[in-house]
Amino acid sequence: MQTVTVLFPCQLGKGKDLLDALSVALVDTRAFDGCKSVKTFVDADNPDNVVLIEEWDSRSHNDRYMAWRVESGLIEMLAPILARPLDIHFLDPHPA
Repeated sequence: MQTVTVLFPCQLGKGKDLLDALSVALVDTRAFDGCKSVKTFVDADNPDNVVLIEEWDSRSHNDRYMAWRVESGLIEMLAPILARPLDIHFLDPHPA
């Protein structure tokens, strides 16, 4: 299992636009092969920062998904909303 966090740093006042786009786009994400779950969060102190916490069967499943999102044009479509590139982290579980 691979946990992934994705920070969408939106331009000032564009967080709602991103959430509107995600409400449609995440239907396909959740149906994508290997996706176990996707949860959406909004930064309580900055509503223009949106975070997804995703669970995938493996990192390679997420890699295929991200390649598809680039090919399908979603990342390019979000460019006018984003203040800077996505901040993506792959997390491994730790027994601590």
